[in-house]
Amino acid sequence: MQFSHSDAMWQAFPELRAGALHAGGIHADADVEAAIASFSAIAEARLAKAQEGEFPEIQAWRRGFSRMGLKPTQYRCASEALLRRFRQEHALPRLHPLIDLCNAISLAFAIPIAVFDTEKIAGDLEVRRAKGDETYLTFGGESEHPEANEVIFADSEDRAHARRWTNRQSGLSAVRATTRSVLIVAEALHVSAGDDIARLVETAADALARHWPATPKTAMLSFVSPRFEF
Repeated sequence: MQFSHSDAMWQAFPELRAGALHAGGIHADADVEAAIASFSAIAEARLAKAQEGEFPEIQAWRRGFSRMGLKPTQYRCASEALLRRFRQEHALPRLHPLIDLCNAISLAFAIPIAVFDTEKIAGDLEVRRAKGDETYLTFGGESEHPEANEVIFADSEDRAHARRWTNRQSGLSAVRATTRSVLIVAEALHVSAGDDIARLVETAADALARHWPATPKTAMLSFVSPRFEF
């Protein structure tokens, strides 16, 4: 399997920096509470100084959404949505240890992180513009079709595993108690995105290795090296 962004995406968003991680050995019994508390504290400290909308990481994604023709305050990147909820409630709901951990890392870095159950992905996964006939399964179990030219994560069977790029993942490949193998993707558009994504991927790989019997494989993606094989 491989993960990539289309050439057209790199050309349209040359400032994009992305990292990917694959790991097996995932289970739902890991105790990640200490790690979550540590990452949450970083977010708390930053939010005490400014709201998430002032973060350069979030502002860059808002500009990116505007360039995609989306209203940034209607459709938010995943990290902004998490930070907004965290600022209001000072906690996030617990879903699965891996998702809870990745959400906490996303809070700390203010960078969206997607986590996919690789067994639910058919063939390769590519971030590209939609044709409009792809299928997307909501978390409520309903089937939708992305709009033509919408940025999606599409597999080889034209199933969309995320809509509006970093806005919302699909229920089809969501991590569940039965998940054993995952693909984790982090993407950013801000000025220091390259360094920040590299730190995030290293942080995530270390956290996974400490909480699961996993030896994560990682990659930094670019226009000249756009594919991650795992």
